[in-house]
Amino acid sequence: MKAERQRLDKWLWFARFAKTRSLAARLVAEGHVRVNGKRAEAPAKGLAVGDVITVAAAHVTALVRVVDLGERRGPAPEARRLYVDLADAPPEQG
Repeated sequence: MKAERQRLDKWLWFARFAKTRSLAARLVAEGHVRVNGKRAEAPAKGLAVGDVITVAAAHVTALVRVVDLGERRGPAPEARRLYVDLADAPPEQG
């Protein structure tokens, strides 16, 4: 059975927003990551499918929706399947 939540730093590493897990934890600790619009306070914060993540790193500012938690740090195409880039998504009809 697949877990329903995953550590934020682990997901950022799996999704290739950071080269190492310790760098992912540092991004969170330094205040560069928001989850559902609120600053993430700890790298161990639980992340679930559907959460919206904002990452303001030196190399990228990204707004993404989590669509899978992942099980490993794989190649870039595999990592890209863990999220939907909301900057590329069409506006929601409401």
